[in-house]
Amino acid sequence: MMPSLSLRVSQSLTLTPQLQQSIRLLQLSTQELTQEVEQMLDENPFLEREGDDAAEPERAEAPADNASEGSEGSETAAVGDKAADTTTSTDASSASDFEAGPSDLPLDFGAGKETGVDAEAASGDSASDWEEWGGDLPARSSAGSGDDDDEAPLSDRRSEHLSLQDVLHRQALSLRLCQEGQAALYFLIESLNDDGYLEETLAELAQSFGDASDPERYEALLHHLTVALRLLQSLEPIGVGARNLSECMQLQIKARQRLLDEEGSDAPEVDALALETALLVCQESLDLLARRDVRKLMQLTGCNEASVRSALMLIAKLEPRPGRPYADVDRNAIIPDVIVRPSNERGLPVPGFSVQLNAEVMPRLRVQDVYANALRSHKGSEGHGALQQRLQEARWFIKNIQQRFDTILRVSQAIVERQRNFFVHGELAMRPMVLREIADELGLHESTISRVTTAKYMATPQGTFELKYFFGSGLGTETGGSASSTAVKALIKQLLDEESAKKPLSDAKIADLLQAQGIECARRTVAKYREAMRIPPASLRKAL
Repeated sequence: MMPSLSLRVSQSLTLTPQLQQSIRLLQLSTQELTQEVEQMLDENPFLEREGDDAAEPERAEAPADNASEGSEGSETAAVGDKAADTTTSTDASSASDFEAGPSDLPLDFGAGKETGVDAEAASGDSASDWEEWGGDLPARSSAGSGDDDDEAPLSDRRSEHLSLQDVLHRQALSLRLCQEGQAALYFLIESLNDDGYLEETLAELAQSFGDASDPERYEALLHHLTVALRLLQSLEPIGVGARNLSECMQLQIKARQRLLDEEGSDAPEVDALALETALLVCQESLDLLARRDVRKLMQLTGCNEASVRSALMLIAKLEPRPGRPYADVDRNAIIPDVIVRPSNERGLPVPGFSVQLNAEVMPRLRVQDVYANALRSHKGSEGHGALQQRLQEARWFIKNIQQRFDTILRVSQAIVERQRNFFVHGELAMRPMVLREIADELGLHESTISRVTTAKYMATPQGTFELKYFFGSGLGTETGGSASSTAVKALIKQLLDEESAKKPLSDAKIADLLQAQGIECARRTVAKYREAMRIPPASLRKAL
């Protein structure tokens, strides 16, 4: 076969680096954008944050001729300039078990000097004195052993977040333990998850030190971890250190039983019976507990119906996640990209509402004048081309960020204009809307609207929502119109809030009620919306 040459004409779409960067920046969340900006500031010397004072002395020392040259074509550009315009919980023997371990071999829990807990400070005079302590229960104070925390202003305590580990370490300081026991307790505290559970077994934790080949040392290690676990489960919040939900609830019930034993005859007999029944229920299958299968639980526990129902009510008041009060809520805080406020000003793009970008999330960037002017004055020098490329990258980055916020603002204004009734009356007034409607109105591609509405949030008088929240399909009505799925969900929630606790509404009944209001919604659709709102079925909503 003879080789030959041929000509072919074809069309292809090639994305320039600038366009690729623009698309990538558009789909980033606020947090991701902040990381991108910081990375670019570190990599590109021609890019600086507006308001940095470090560059001011350099500008003052810049030659006069460079200053005059810079005045002709200044490269400064601030991304945030438009923000100004748009305004934007053991017994006594458990502690002594540390000294009566199966082996006196020295143990290293990865703690000791590196645990951050002073052994002498925790044990008083010496570790040998702790037997005289007698295994008293630790002080139950969730705020620590010091009194200064109670006297501290509320604002100071809010500003200083205490994690679950911090609270437990403070309580551990009041326990007079030997060095091995202290290290084992520290290790277990640091192994807890955010909910206060110990996800790994003690055997797995012991094997993590790589000493399984030495049986004697491994048994000693496992013994110290077992005793430390009992001490950990005696601390507050009660339930911490549990291996599963069943153990967590049992720890809380046993703590209430000890409290009743201390009160003696003052404790009502029915409460003691309810606690005993609740303990039996928690030892059975949790599936039966979740389904509130009273008859099956009566057979397994041997208790009457009234006792089982009282136990279920008691269990419902327990805390399934002991570490929840110490969660770092700031870590999950949402910073809105757009702020919507009612306004009576004239000339607004959306009458009655002011749609503004949040200036706090807008990076204020500009090109470094000194470096840019110096580059101009050394044209043709070695490396000039590479530096010129970095300068152009800085200009593109600033322009693409500004374009990103402009697009977010335009889409937000279009959303507010179309969902105006929602901002006045709430979810029940939401109208059906799809991405294509906004795309056609703004002359943008549907994929662009999808990128803009993902992981971008809007603060409104009704609350803070993701931009994608305002889009939803519609359900048919008797009049031939359509009702937004969001409005139907709100109506279902309203019906469930008003239902009788003794006779909750079934999904079929809810569908009939919606039909009576002119909304064509099948039972399966009602179940789908109810599950999306994390509302249990009627059998679980029924009062005990």
